[in-house]
Amino acid sequence: MKVQIPDFPDLPDRIGRLKGFVYNLWWSWNGDARRLLRSLNPVLWDRTGHNAVRVLRETEPARMRRCADDPEFVALYDHVMARFDAYVGSRDSWYSNTFAAGDNRQIAYLCAEFAVHGSLPIYSGGLGVLAGDTCKEASDLGLPFVAIGSLYPEGYFRQAIDADGHQLAFYDRFSTTDAPILQVLTDEGARFLVPVPIGNREVKVAVWKTQAGRVPIYLMDTNIEENEPWDRDLSARLYGGDQQVRLRQEIILGIGGIRVLRALGCLPTVFHLNEGHASFAALELIREHIRYGMSLDEATENARNKMVFTTHTPVKAGHDEFPFYMMEEYFRWYWEELRISREDFLRLGQTPDGNSFSMTILALKTTGRTNSVSQKHGVVSREMWHFLWPERKIEEVPIVSITNGVHLPTWLAARFQSM
Repeated sequence: MKVQIPDFPDLPDRIGRLKGFVYNLWWSWNGDARRLLRSLNPVLWDRTGHNAVRVLRETEPARMRRCADDPEFVALYDHVMARFDAYVGSRDSWYSNTFAAGDNRQIAYLCAEFAVHGSLPIYSGGLGVLAGDTCKEASDLGLPFVAIGSLYPEGYFRQAIDADGHQLAFYDRFSTTDAPILQVLTDEGARFLVPVPIGNREVKVAVWKTQAGRVPIYLMDTNIEENEPWDRDLSARLYGGDQQVRLRQEIILGIGGIRVLRALGCLPTVFHLNEGHASFAALELIREHIRYGMSLDEATENARNKMVFTTHTPVKAGHDEFPFYMMEEYFRWYWEELRISREDFLRLGQTPDGNSFSMTILALKTTGRTNSVSQKHGVVSREMWHFLWPERKIEEVPIVSITNGVHLPTWLAARFQSM
């Protein structure tokens, strides 16, 4: 598989590496790199919200030539490129210094949203900010790490108030041409498409790639002409639509995410589900193992040993639940492939009232390790999910506490970083 970097015909050869550089968001947490990009066109940099791709695309050719002839700009350019090369090519990292050479582990990180930079507006709040910071920190540590989520070209909306005081939402679809993402292609140059089963039909998924330093982030996109109109909109908006749309989105994220990773040739040894939206990934791993000849118990245990789950909220509305009839509509064929009954399948995510299928319960039952996001949240979570382990004391419920951190180079002002 490959990506094709667009041509920027007005970019002088002397600073020609910028055309690939702007698609790696490493620049967003490196002060010298941001200074370099801003100096190309300060007015445009501010007007576009620090969108490096647009700055490169929209800056006048004469301005580009002046920058390429400016010794101060060229010196900064050479300095930034040298630092970038040293960073992405370094074999000296926490991971390489901690684990033996030849270690073949890889972490796959599945999440509904990623906040890496504002020029890629596919996030809504704290979950995405944590995911973006996790990818950046994984890059800094040199972890063998790959992330996968969905592309939401209508990720943000503009708010207005009508004459009666009601909120109106106007969604602006961002242009993939202006975003720091590149479409994944086959080796022959065709679009890279992966079929994902949704009920009794298949939806084709195209894949885009952005890069956070050393970490690739793959984003799935259903808005292609091969799909029906109602399926094309599945990847339009984050957390949009009704329960049917949400369920189909989470099938794409979980089952589609695993299938895209496989099609890309990734063989992760650990799968990290950042919140319950991606929980169907566990079912896909179990299904894979059964196809390879394992029994259900063996397949479930094998998948469990590879999976980590982070739960984020004690608020009930933050835990997706779907009625059984909806699960039957989309998963009847699936439990047949798992070789289990309808009842056993639904029991994997059954809520205490027996009426719904919970994505969080599915994750808690099928992953080997679960963490909350703070000490207090751990206490609340162990109480909240105690019913799944009634034979244990509350403090023995297997949910540990790992307090959320931040990626310091992103959030710490330059003056403090230099102290």
